Amino acid sequence: MTMTEPVIELSGVHRRFADGPAALRDVSMSVRAGEAVAILGPSGSGKSTMLNMIAGLDRPDSGTVTVAGVRVDTLGEAGAARYRRDKVGMIFQFFNLLDDLTVLDNVVLPAEMTGVGRAEARRRATGLLDVLGIARHARAYPGRLSGGERQRVAVARALMNRPPLLLADEPTGALDSESGAEVEALLRELHADGQSIVVVTHDESLAARCATRVVRIVDGRIASDTGVADAATPDGAGAVAR
Repeated sequence: MTMTEPVIELSGVHRRFADGPAALRDVSMSVRAGEAVAILGPSGSGKSTMLNMIAGLDRPDSGTVTVAGVRVDTLGEAGAARYRRDKVGMIFQFFNLLDDLTVLDNVVLPAEMTGVGRAEARRRATGLLDVLGIARHARAYPGRLSGGERQRVAVARALMNRPPLLLADEPTGALDSESGAEVEALLRELHADGQSIVVVTHDESLAARCATRVVRIVDGRIASDTGVADAATPDGAGAVAR
């Protein structure tokens, strides 16, 4: 996929739940490969619904959702699971790590689910943990780590299958300011390495620091879609090997 090709294409997406107002109203948006986009809006604005559409966790009532060449809105349950496994890496606010597995085993798991041999999966996971600065915790359990360290484990897990798209849902929302700054720097580094990233947040400062483009959602509609001036890439940031 070239840097000019869209990794995400939403066209006329509409979604309504039960008898309430529409969560998304005729939303169309394109994200090119290699972009870092923040979807910004308050609670109830529709940004989480948009994330769920892109992740294949929900379907639109009308319109189309295409990600990395896959028509996500047409997938059944099994197809959507394969799509998330192969095309999307996901980072959550509360990490979603398995506390009864070591850090290394948490990271290895997505690759093993795709049929990658254990030796290769461990080699890939060890490399990611090393680059992300947490290799020393490979045999530890997540509950023994700080919030920032657990989020780095979650990032390593999300990158294991080398997905074309990384989705981050309020990735610093459960972190203290120091850990949040570490995760922000990591997201900038991943983008500098060419990773396509969509961050869903209500945090204006996170959007300004981690994205080169901000899409604002208000009442289920795109209210604005603008670039971020002087989008930061940390000086001397190293590439994250994947």
